[in-house]
Amino acid sequence: MPQCNIDAKGKAARMAGGIATILGATVLATVLALDLIAVPFGWYAVAGATAGGAFAVYEARAGWCVVRAMGIRTPL
Repeated sequence: MPQCNIDAKGKAARMAGGIATILGATVLATVLALDLIAVPFGWYAVAGATAGGAFAVYEARAGWCVVRAMGIRTPL
């Protein structure tokens, strides 16, 4: 298990960002499924956004940030 390296403010920001990204991926998936727009490789964008959002939610739950673990200081 990664060691906690973010505070409550950082956890809240990552959780909100992760949930927003997953919701955006859901909207995009709906638009693609209904053929409202034709976007080449659109489903790859859905998969990438879902995976990225899920990882942000994981970071929030674990209290761990991969960017901070690499030594880069983040504002939150």
